[in-house]
Amino acid sequence: MKKFFRSLFLSNRLFTLLGSIAGLFILTFIFQGLYFLPKIFFFVLLAVVVADALLLYRVKKGLTGNREVADKLSNGDENEILIHLQNYYPFKSYLRIYDETPHQFQRRDVEFTLYLHAGEKKSIAYWLRPVKRGEYFFGAVNVLVHSPLQLLVRKFQFSSDKMVPVYPSYMQMRKYELLAIHHRLTESGIKKIRRIGHNQEFELIKEYVSGDDFRTVNWKATARKSKLMVNQYQDEKSQQVYSLIDKGRVMQMPFNGMTLLDYAINASLVISNIAIKKSDKAGLVTFQDRIGNFLRAGRTNNQMAVIQEILYNQKTAFFETDFSALYARVRQSISQRSLLLLYTNFESIHGLHRQLPYLLALNRLHLLVVIFFENTELHTLIDKKTDNLKEIYNQAIAEQFASDKKRIAKELIAHGVQHILTSPEKLSVNTINKYLELKARNLI
Repeated sequence: MKKFFRSLFLSNRLFTLLGSIAGLFILTFIFQGLYFLPKIFFFVLLAVVVADALLLYRVKKGLTGNREVADKLSNGDENEILIHLQNYYPFKSYLRIYDETPHQFQRRDVEFTLYLHAGEKKSIAYWLRPVKRGEYFFGAVNVLVHSPLQLLVRKFQFSSDKMVPVYPSYMQMRKYELLAIHHRLTESGIKKIRRIGHNQEFELIKEYVSGDDFRTVNWKATARKSKLMVNQYQDEKSQQVYSLIDKGRVMQMPFNGMTLLDYAINASLVISNIAIKKSDKAGLVTFQDRIGNFLRAGRTNNQMAVIQEILYNQKTAFFETDFSALYARVRQSISQRSLLLLYTNFESIHGLHRQLPYLLALNRLHLLVVIFFENTELHTLIDKKTDNLKEIYNQAIAEQFASDKKRIAKELIAHGVQHILTSPEKLSVNTINKYLELKARNLI
């Protein structure tokens, strides 16, 4: 009985009718001869309400449903959530659906309305974009069912209390992996890099297709096959690629809801996967005031799973970064010359100068690429038309910050350090481009 009353609600229509009957009772104080009318209406309404209750509760399992969500969500991406419903009532039902999303989304608008005919199945899709890694708890899918009379409402609940972890962007990882496998990386902004010479690793002889280098034509095979054949070379394998992720204060800046740190974590997952697909070895170092995680470069079967777990579990207090600790650990633990992709940020030329000795020391031992971020919101401020002295002052400061970023890039070039200056949303694409460029130039 308690369960019955917890699932039973009165509809707005019933409240309206009860209000009308109450109004009629009030009128009978003036027109006493009409006292029988509201009594008749009340008992008729009571009978209809009982009939509505029978319609809703005579079928024990009148409605079934569930929420379909992936075992883990992809950070920074739109993740599809599906709600499946089936009507077992012998009549057309009107449904109102409310999904209790995790509190991190701060959404109170995940509600839907629809009609389901007898025996009909329907699915509802909506999307959620998490911006932080961690555990997300879904509540229940609440469904309010109205019969054709629409006086009472029966409540159903499905898929209660489900925890779903939010991992670094595995959607981006899979996207670029598939494009790489099908040689379609250019569709996502990956540049075609003109290869300078060839390394010595011969792979196979294949039929010429448009775009192949004529210098690789194999004339003996061409004569045998009576069609143009070319030698195909593969990049030198087993080179080490390390992602060095700064978890310090400079990576706390938000962009489109995510911190720069989470953009760096997503890009590290993508480039590690691409490197392994290119038969290189991928490794990982995280640091702030001290070294966090160190994963030696490898390309074993479970290397990507290990990298993904390490990146998922990254936590930081955004302390001041200690580049001397990074240099000491790299010198101690990485003996083979490797490609170091350093994800950090510099807001001023003075910030770069403080860390430059350590960057140059790393660059002497390995091939270092310093990856730092453009503040794209500055461009909006710079291009804005100014109307008063305060806006002119703000615009001048923005231009100074934007100029500092370019000076930092020039300073790195002057010292022979590779760099990427990128907006956060283009980080993965630009990092892949740089990796492919360096391989094409045989610098690693």
